[in-house]
Amino acid sequence: MVADFRRRFWVSLVLTVPIILTASIVQRFFGFTLTLPGDPWTRWILSSIVFFYGGWPFLKGVVEELGRRQPGMMTLIALAITVAYVYSTAVVFGLPGKVFFWELASLIVVMLLGHWIEMRSVLGASRALEELVKLLPAEAHLVLPDGSERDVPVAELKPGDRVRVRPGEKIPVDGVVVEGASSVNEAMLTGESRPVEKGPGDQVIGGAVNGEGSLIVEVQRTGRDTYLSQVIDLVKQAQEARSRTQDLANRAAFWLTLIAVGGGLLTLFTWLALGKEFSFALERMVTVMVIACPHALGLAVPLVVAVSTALSAQNGLLIRDRTAFERGKDVSAVIFDKTGTLTEGRFGVTDIIPLDTLSEEEVLRVAASLEQASEHPIARGIVETAQARGVRFEPVDAFRAIPGKGVTGRLNGTEYAVVSPGYIQEKGLRAEDPRLDAAAAEGKTVVYLVTSDRVLGALALADIIRPESREAVQRLRSMGIEVMMLTGDSRQVAAWVARELGLSDFFAEVLPHEKAAKVQEVQGRGHVVAMVGDGVNDAPALVQADVGIAIGAGTDVAVEAADIVLVRNDPRDVVAIIRLAQATYRKMQENLFWATGYNAVALPLAAGVLYRAGILLSPAVGALLMSLSTVIVAANAQRLWNFRRVEA
Repeated sequence: MVADFRRRFWVSLVLTVPIILTASIVQRFFGFTLTLPGDPWTRWILSSIVFFYGGWPFLKGVVEELGRRQPGMMTLIALAITVAYVYSTAVVFGLPGKVFFWELASLIVVMLLGHWIEMRSVLGASRALEELVKLLPAEAHLVLPDGSERDVPVAELKPGDRVRVRPGEKIPVDGVVVEGASSVNEAMLTGESRPVEKGPGDQVIGGAVNGEGSLIVEVQRTGRDTYLSQVIDLVKQAQEARSRTQDLANRAAFWLTLIAVGGGLLTLFTWLALGKEFSFALERMVTVMVIACPHALGLAVPLVVAVSTALSAQNGLLIRDRTAFERGKDVSAVIFDKTGTLTEGRFGVTDIIPLDTLSEEEVLRVAASLEQASEHPIARGIVETAQARGVRFEPVDAFRAIPGKGVTGRLNGTEYAVVSPGYIQEKGLRAEDPRLDAAAAEGKTVVYLVTSDRVLGALALADIIRPESREAVQRLRSMGIEVMMLTGDSRQVAAWVARELGLSDFFAEVLPHEKAAKVQEVQGRGHVVAMVGDGVNDAPALVQADVGIAIGAGTDVAVEAADIVLVRNDPRDVVAIIRLAQATYRKMQENLFWATGYNAVALPLAAGVLYRAGILLSPAVGALLMSLSTVIVAANAQRLWNFRRVEA
């Protein structure tokens, strides 16, 4: 369609130049004389070509609109150019009056130019979707059982196959790394700007770009089951979904069409009644119908929808329900699930409390050295914290697990143990410190580092709060949104997390089937609620909320309960989706205001209300103004691409 409008525009423009140069009004204005051989028949032939070839999209469009019983932009344009052409042709064949050939030709040229620019804008709105489609490679390097490789079409791969991904190549399918290590760029898929380190056991997404290392990937999902295919389907569904704002714009465009036809006829008869010649009254009517075309109004919302949906997919914010997304602009309360959403869902050391001569680092070093051989979640939490802090581990002799109580071992000739509170009570050891009482009151798990006769220190562990959660909560509260938390954890733990993050409220010890009732309770306070969870045990609450947001879906984007799926496990993306919803609605409002405001001003001018003041719009000027309003609406929608998500 873009190429067709471009071709018709250039052909019509070339033919319009001699038509304009031979128009008497143009010659009088510029003070020259030019006559075409065989005039006026030559001008009629050129105008006929412009009318039938250049005007064909509009003539065809009116048939389609009337067939759907939805007269609109094409109806007005076709009516205007047909009236001008038929009347001018009749004048050429002997009817007394004035021809409108230069107005007709210039009107069609301007309309074709406007449509050409508009089509390019529409295509630009879906460019992210097009880029997603291009991401998957056509072929993959299949690793055969004997270790050799063969290039095969990606469509032939099946789960269980192994493929080699060389440095710089795109990963062909969703799978798991079985050999090799590399950094992988997933920016076009998840919006994560930094390359992600991948090694054996890590999941990779088809379409991501491999970095410096060679990987062997075992295929897990192919075809329509892959993450990328699901994302493309979601984007298509969202772009095709009806918008409440679009319904309003469509109704307005329909009525504007009726007003334009009625206004055009009223203008014609009014000027005739005032004694003006028919050619003048007809020109006014044609201008009214052209300038009233609801083109900008019809594009005001769809272009914004297309841009925002493609933009959200590019940033790892997947919209499943456009109506819910539009409600996001009104969200006044966000309820987060705790475990795995605000927190990382794993134990980590939050407090190191020295109780003897050792420093904090020494307490952590000894405890982590002892625990490195254990698989217990508490042990893993201590070891991972030590690794994150760059603590050097010591070799351990005589390691032994104390069932249900802890571990013991010898470091540098000294016997140490990391044990539970019950163990030190059993051994009659004393550990008194206000920090221990505070940790216990917050519901944290406390373990002790001991020797045979004294307690050297303690480590308090809890579900680690994501660093991004603090920023997300601060940003939401700065936007005037209340932030709450819903968890099945104990009240002490919930209170600690709420205090650390500065939450407005929290609900603790809530069973999965009770979560929806808590969301309903917050809605009962007059809030528009967004619920943020992992999309599994939070499903009833996600459905109950005004906006259900599944966070951290990774490669599994088919979260049926959620309205919006956030690919990254980052609470800050909740801020991003609300900001995008607000920016999208703002752009829709701006476009609708411009489209309707333009008509309110331009229609009276087109009808000739300022004729006595010397202001009179020709059909071509009317078409130029109408096309300009369309281009402004399209350009304003494109400004959404300036939206930026909070980056890590």
